[in-house]
Amino acid sequence: MRRFGHEVEVFDREGVQAEVASPLYRGGIWDKTDSAILDPGKLADGLRRAAHAQGVRIYEHSEVTAIGEGQVRTAKSVVKTDKTLLATSAYKPLLREMGRYIAPVYDYALMTEPLSEAQQQSIGWRNRQGVGDGANQFHYYRLTQDNRILFGGYDAVYRYGGPVEPQYDDYDQSFAMLSQHFFTNFPQLEGIRFTHRWGGAIDTCSRFSAFFGTAHNGRTAYATGYTGLGVAATRFGAQTALDLLDGKRTEATQSQYVRSKPLPFPPEPLRYAVIELTRRKLDKADKNEGRRGLWLKTLDKLGLGFDS
Repeated sequence: MRRFGHEVEVFDREGVQAEVASPLYRGGIWDKTDSAILDPGKLADGLRRAAHAQGVRIYEHSEVTAIGEGQVRTAKSVVKTDKTLLATSAYKPLLREMGRYIAPVYDYALMTEPLSEAQQQSIGWRNRQGVGDGANQFHYYRLTQDNRILFGGYDAVYRYGGPVEPQYDDYDQSFAMLSQHFFTNFPQLEGIRFTHRWGGAIDTCSRFSAFFGTAHNGRTAYATGYTGLGVAATRFGAQTALDLLDGKRTEATQSQYVRSKPLPFPPEPLRYAVIELTRRKLDKADKNEGRRGLWLKTLDKLGLGFDS
Protein backbone atom coordinates (compact mmCIF):
# COMPACT_ATOMS: atom_id res chain seq x y z
CA MET A 1 0.00 0.00 0.00
CA ARG A 2 2.88 2.37 0.74
CA ARG A 3 4.32 1.62 -2.70
CA PHE A 4 1.10 3.03 -4.16
CA GLY A 5 1.27 6.17 -2.05
CA HIS A 6 -0.83 5.25 0.97
CA GLU A 7 0.03 6.34 4.49
CA VAL A 8 -0.60 3.24 6.59
CA GLU A 9 0.05 2.17 10.14
CA VAL A 10 0.51 -1.54 10.85
CA PHE A 11 -0.49 -2.90 14.27
CA ASP A 12 0.44 -6.02 16.15
CA ARG A 13 -2.05 -7.52 18.60
CA GLU A 14 -1.26 -5.03 21.35
CA GLY A 15 -1.36 -2.09 18.97
CA VAL A 16 -4.73 -2.92 17.42
CA GLN A 17 -6.25 -3.63 20.84
CA ALA A 18 -5.20 -0.11 21.86
CA GLU A 19 -7.24 1.26 18.94
CA VAL A 20 -10.36 -0.92 19.20
CA ALA A 21 -10.62 -3.45 22.02
CA SER A 22 -11.92 -6.83 20.88
CA PRO A 23 -10.70 -10.29 21.90
CA LEU A 24 -10.83 -11.31 18.23
CA TYR A 25 -8.23 -8.85 16.96
CA ARG A 26 -4.72 -10.16 16.24
CA GLY A 27 -3.42 -7.27 14.19
CA GLY A 28 -4.55 -4.57 11.84
CA ILE A 29 -3.76 -1.99 9.19
CA TRP A 30 -4.95 1.62 9.39
CA ASP A 31 -5.10 3.30 5.97
CA LYS A 32 -4.99 7.07 6.49
CA THR A 33 -5.05 8.11 2.83
CA ASP A 34 -8.16 9.12 0.86
CA SER A 35 -10.49 7.41 3.31
CA ALA A 36 -13.70 8.79 4.81
CA ILE A 37 -16.94 7.69 6.43
CA LEU A 38 -20.16 9.10 5.04
CA ASP A 39 -23.91 8.65 5.26
CA PRO A 40 -25.07 7.12 1.94
CA GLY A 41 -28.58 8.51 2.43
CA LYS A 42 -27.27 12.05 2.80
CA LEU A 43 -25.00 11.50 -0.21
CA ALA A 44 -27.99 10.43 -2.33
CA ASP A 45 -29.98 13.45 -1.17
CA GLY A 46 -27.08 15.76 -1.98
CA LEU A 47 -26.76 14.27 -5.46
CA ARG A 48 -30.51 14.74 -5.95
CA ARG A 49 -30.26 18.43 -5.03
CA ALA A 50 -27.22 18.89 -7.27
CA ALA A 51 -29.07 17.24 -10.16
CA HIS A 52 -32.12 19.48 -9.66
CA ALA A 53 -29.84 22.52 -9.71
CA GLN A 54 -28.57 21.40 -13.14
CA GLY A 55 -32.12 21.10 -14.48
CA VAL A 56 -32.44 17.31 -14.18
CA ARG A 57 -36.02 16.02 -13.78
CA ILE A 58 -36.41 12.97 -11.52
CA TYR A 59 -39.45 10.68 -11.74
CA GLU A 60 -39.70 8.39 -8.74
CA HIS A 61 -42.09 5.40 -8.61
CA SER A 62 -42.08 5.20 -12.42
CA GLU A 63 -41.09 1.60 -13.03
CA VAL A 64 -39.45 1.02 -16.40
CA THR A 65 -40.68 -2.25 -17.88
CA ALA A 66 -38.65 -2.34 -21.10
CA ILE A 67 -36.16 -0.37 -23.13
CA GLY A 68 -35.45 -0.28 -26.81
CA GLU A 69 -33.47 1.78 -29.28
CA GLY A 70 -34.69 5.32 -28.76
CA GLN A 71 -37.38 4.60 -26.16
CA VAL A 72 -38.04 3.66 -22.57
CA ARG A 73 -41.35 2.00 -21.72
CA THR A 74 -43.12 2.36 -18.37
CA ALA A 75 -46.41 0.92 -17.18
CA LYS A 76 -48.24 4.06 -18.32
CA SER A 77 -46.25 5.59 -21.14
CA VAL A 78 -43.45 5.41 -23.67
CA VAL A 79 -40.65 7.96 -23.31
CA LYS A 80 -38.62 8.85 -26.39
CA THR A 81 -34.89 8.96 -25.68
CA ASP A 82 -31.73 9.90 -27.50
CA LYS A 83 -29.45 7.94 -25.16
CA THR A 84 -30.11 5.79 -22.10
CA LEU A 85 -27.87 4.92 -19.15
CA LEU A 86 -28.85 1.89 -17.05
CA ALA A 87 -27.79 1.99 -13.40
CA THR A 88 -30.28 -0.47 -11.94
CA SER A 89 -28.01 -2.22 -9.43
CA ALA A 90 -29.49 -5.52 -8.22
CA TYR A 91 -32.94 -4.96 -9.69
CA LYS A 92 -34.15 -6.96 -12.66
CA PRO A 93 -31.91 -6.17 -15.63
CA LEU A 94 -33.70 -4.53 -18.55
CA LEU A 95 -31.18 -5.98 -20.99
CA ARG A 96 -31.16 -9.78 -21.16
CA GLU A 97 -27.38 -9.93 -21.52
CA MET A 98 -26.90 -8.18 -18.14
CA GLY A 99 -28.81 -10.92 -16.31
CA ARG A 100 -26.08 -13.47 -17.05
CA TYR A 101 -23.61 -11.52 -14.95
CA ILE A 102 -25.67 -10.38 -11.94
CA ALA A 103 -26.71 -12.36 -8.85
CA PRO A 104 -28.74 -10.34 -6.29
CA VAL A 105 -27.25 -11.11 -2.86
CA TYR A 106 -28.83 -9.71 0.31
CA ASP A 107 -26.76 -8.00 2.99
CA TYR A 108 -28.04 -7.13 6.49
CA ALA A 109 -27.09 -4.67 9.25
CA LEU A 110 -27.93 -3.82 12.85
CA MET A 111 -27.70 -0.53 14.77
CA THR A 112 -27.25 -0.28 18.53
CA GLU A 113 -28.66 2.27 20.91
CA PRO A 114 -26.21 5.10 21.75
CA LEU A 115 -23.28 3.91 23.85
CA SER A 116 -22.84 5.30 27.34
CA GLU A 117 -19.54 6.94 28.27
CA ALA A 118 -18.51 3.81 30.19
CA GLN A 119 -19.37 1.56 27.22
CA GLN A 120 -17.33 3.77 24.90
CA GLN A 121 -14.34 3.61 27.23
CA SER A 122 -14.61 -0.19 27.38
CA ILE A 123 -14.04 -0.56 23.64
CA GLY A 124 -11.69 2.38 23.06
CA TRP A 125 -12.20 3.37 19.43
CA ARG A 126 -11.19 6.95 20.21
CA ASN A 127 -10.08 7.60 16.64
CA ARG A 128 -13.49 6.48 15.26
CA GLN A 129 -12.10 4.61 12.24
CA GLY A 130 -14.34 2.68 9.92
CA VAL A 131 -13.58 -0.99 10.57
CA GLY A 132 -13.79 -4.09 8.42
CA ASP A 133 -12.38 -7.44 9.49
CA GLY A 134 -10.17 -9.63 7.33
CA ALA A 135 -12.36 -12.71 7.00
CA ASN A 136 -13.77 -14.00 3.71
CA GLN A 137 -17.24 -13.53 5.17
CA PHE A 138 -16.42 -10.19 6.71
CA HIS A 139 -18.15 -7.72 9.01
CA TYR A 140 -18.03 -3.95 8.69
CA TYR A 141 -18.83 -1.51 11.48
CA ARG A 142 -18.94 2.21 12.14
CA LEU A 143 -19.55 4.65 14.98
CA THR A 144 -22.31 7.10 14.15
CA GLN A 145 -22.36 10.75 15.14
CA ASP A 146 -24.51 9.94 18.19
CA ASN A 147 -22.22 7.04 19.20
CA ARG A 148 -24.27 4.09 18.01
CA ILE A 149 -22.50 1.16 16.39
CA LEU A 150 -23.62 0.11 12.91
CA PHE A 151 -22.69 -3.57 12.51
CA GLY A 152 -23.33 -5.47 9.29
CA GLY A 153 -22.06 -7.91 6.71
CA TYR A 154 -21.07 -11.59 6.88
CA ASP A 155 -24.30 -13.33 5.91
CA ALA A 156 -24.64 -12.65 2.17
CA VAL A 157 -27.89 -14.42 1.20
CA TYR A 158 -28.70 -15.56 -2.33
CA ARG A 159 -32.22 -16.91 -2.88
CA TYR A 160 -33.08 -19.31 -5.68
CA GLY A 161 -33.91 -17.41 -8.85
CA GLY A 162 -32.53 -14.14 -7.49
CA PRO A 163 -35.75 -12.33 -6.43
CA VAL A 164 -35.49 -8.71 -5.27
CA GLU A 165 -38.57 -7.83 -3.22
CA PRO A 166 -39.25 -5.66 -0.13
CA GLN A 167 -40.13 -8.67 2.02
CA TYR A 168 -36.53 -9.90 1.80
CA ASP A 169 -35.18 -6.73 3.43
CA ASP A 170 -36.17 -8.23 6.80
CA TYR A 171 -34.69 -11.62 7.70
CA ASP A 172 -34.75 -12.80 11.32
CA GLN A 173 -32.15 -15.52 10.80
CA SER A 174 -29.47 -13.10 9.60
CA PHE A 175 -30.25 -10.53 12.28
CA ALA A 176 -29.97 -13.19 15.00
CA MET A 177 -26.60 -14.29 13.60
CA LEU A 178 -25.33 -10.71 13.43
CA SER A 179 -26.37 -10.15 17.03
CA GLN A 180 -24.39 -13.21 18.16
CA HIS A 181 -21.37 -12.07 16.18
CA PHE A 182 -21.60 -8.57 17.63
CA PHE A 183 -21.38 -9.78 21.23
CA THR A 184 -18.56 -12.17 20.32
CA ASN A 185 -16.73 -9.18 18.90
CA PHE A 186 -17.56 -6.87 21.82
CA PRO A 187 -18.40 -9.03 24.87
CA GLN A 188 -17.95 -5.98 27.10
CA LEU A 189 -21.14 -4.54 25.54
CA GLU A 190 -23.33 -7.48 26.60
CA GLY A 191 -26.84 -6.20 27.27
CA ILE A 192 -26.83 -3.30 24.85
CA ARG A 193 -29.97 -3.15 22.71
CA PHE A 194 -30.37 -2.91 18.95
CA THR A 195 -32.76 -0.19 17.84
CA HIS A 196 -32.70 -0.56 14.05
CA ARG A 197 -32.23 -3.32 11.50
CA TRP A 198 -32.41 -3.43 7.73
CA GLY A 199 -31.25 -5.25 4.63
CA GLY A 200 -30.98 -4.83 0.90
CA ALA A 201 -29.89 -6.49 -2.32
CA ILE A 202 -26.38 -6.13 -3.72
CA ASP A 203 -25.63 -6.45 -7.45
CA THR A 204 -22.98 -9.15 -7.20
CA CYS A 205 -20.88 -10.22 -10.18
CA SER A 206 -18.18 -12.86 -10.30
CA ARG A 207 -15.25 -10.43 -10.31
CA PHE A 208 -16.75 -8.39 -7.43
CA SER A 209 -16.31 -5.03 -9.19
CA ALA A 210 -18.32 -3.07 -11.74
CA PHE A 211 -18.57 -4.02 -15.39
CA PHE A 212 -19.75 -2.03 -18.41
CA GLY A 213 -21.36 -2.46 -21.79
CA THR A 214 -23.47 -0.91 -24.53
CA ALA A 215 -26.52 -1.96 -26.56
CA HIS A 216 -28.89 -0.63 -29.22
CA ASN A 217 -26.06 0.53 -31.51
CA GLY A 218 -24.39 2.42 -28.69
CA ARG A 219 -27.49 4.38 -27.65
CA THR A 220 -27.78 2.44 -24.37
CA ALA A 221 -24.96 1.96 -21.86
CA TYR A 222 -24.85 0.28 -18.47
CA ALA A 223 -22.66 0.13 -15.38
CA THR A 224 -23.46 -2.46 -12.72
CA GLY A 225 -22.04 -5.30 -10.63
CA TYR A 226 -20.45 -3.18 -7.88
CA THR A 227 -20.87 -6.03 -5.34
CA GLY A 228 -21.47 -3.76 -2.35
CA LEU A 229 -18.61 -1.38 -3.19
CA GLY A 230 -20.61 1.21 -5.09
CA VAL A 231 -20.92 4.17 -2.71
CA ALA A 232 -17.65 5.62 -4.00
CA ALA A 233 -17.16 3.57 -7.18
CA THR A 234 -20.46 4.65 -8.81
CA ARG A 235 -18.94 8.08 -9.43
CA PHE A 236 -16.29 6.42 -11.61
CA GLY A 237 -18.89 4.07 -13.06
CA ALA A 238 -21.24 6.86 -14.09
CA GLN A 239 -18.52 8.92 -15.76
CA THR A 240 -17.20 5.89 -17.62
CA ALA A 241 -20.66 4.83 -18.81
CA LEU A 242 -21.45 8.38 -19.98
CA ASP A 243 -18.18 8.43 -21.92
CA LEU A 244 -19.17 5.13 -23.53
CA LEU A 245 -22.51 6.67 -24.56
CA ASP A 246 -20.70 9.65 -26.08
CA GLY A 247 -18.19 7.44 -27.85
CA LYS A 248 -15.24 9.06 -26.08
CA ARG A 249 -11.87 7.33 -26.12
CA THR A 250 -10.51 7.78 -22.62
CA GLU A 251 -7.98 5.94 -20.50
CA ALA A 252 -10.90 4.20 -18.77
CA THR A 253 -13.02 3.33 -21.83
CA GLN A 254 -9.99 1.87 -23.62
CA SER A 255 -8.82 -0.18 -20.63
CA GLN A 256 -9.10 -3.95 -20.51
CA TYR A 257 -11.08 -3.59 -17.28
CA VAL A 258 -13.92 -1.64 -18.95
CA ARG A 259 -13.79 -3.55 -22.24
CA SER A 260 -13.98 -7.00 -20.57
CA LYS A 261 -16.80 -8.74 -18.72
CA PRO A 262 -16.77 -10.92 -15.61
CA LEU A 263 -17.33 -14.63 -15.99
CA PRO A 264 -21.12 -15.13 -16.30
CA PHE A 265 -23.04 -17.08 -13.68
CA PRO A 266 -24.53 -20.39 -14.85
CA PRO A 267 -28.33 -20.67 -15.21
CA GLU A 268 -30.49 -22.06 -12.43
CA PRO A 269 -30.43 -24.49 -10.72
CA LEU A 270 -26.65 -24.61 -11.18
CA ARG A 271 -26.30 -20.91 -10.24
CA TYR A 272 -27.80 -21.48 -6.79
CA ALA A 273 -25.71 -24.60 -6.23
CA VAL A 274 -22.43 -22.88 -7.19
CA ILE A 275 -23.11 -19.83 -5.00
CA GLU A 276 -24.06 -21.96 -1.99
CA LEU A 277 -21.02 -24.21 -2.47
CA THR A 278 -18.75 -21.17 -2.58
CA ARG A 279 -20.32 -19.75 0.59
CA ARG A 280 -19.72 -23.01 2.43
CA LYS A 281 -16.11 -23.16 1.27
CA LEU A 282 -15.51 -19.55 2.34
CA ASP A 283 -16.97 -20.34 5.76
CA LYS A 284 -14.74 -23.41 6.04
CA ALA A 285 -11.66 -21.35 5.15
CA ASP A 286 -12.52 -18.75 7.80
CA LYS A 287 -12.74 -21.48 10.41
CA ASN A 288 -9.41 -22.95 9.25
CA GLU A 289 -7.11 -19.92 9.70
CA GLY A 290 -7.97 -18.70 6.20
CA ARG A 291 -6.56 -21.75 4.41
CA ARG A 292 -8.25 -22.06 1.03
CA GLY A 293 -9.26 -25.45 -0.30
CA LEU A 294 -9.23 -26.71 -3.88
CA TRP A 295 -12.53 -25.02 -4.85
CA LEU A 296 -11.44 -21.54 -3.68
CA LYS A 297 -7.98 -21.95 -5.18
CA THR A 298 -9.63 -22.78 -8.50
CA LEU A 299 -11.76 -19.63 -8.31
CA ASP A 300 -8.61 -17.63 -7.50
CA LYS A 301 -6.89 -18.95 -10.62
CA LEU A 302 -9.92 -18.01 -12.70
CA GLY A 303 -9.83 -14.46 -11.32
CA LEU A 304 -13.13 -14.70 -9.48
CA GLY A 305 -13.91 -12.91 -6.23
CA PHE A 306 -12.48 -10.01 -4.26
CA ASP A 307 -8.90 -10.88 -5.27
CA SER A 308 -9.72 -10.64 -8.97
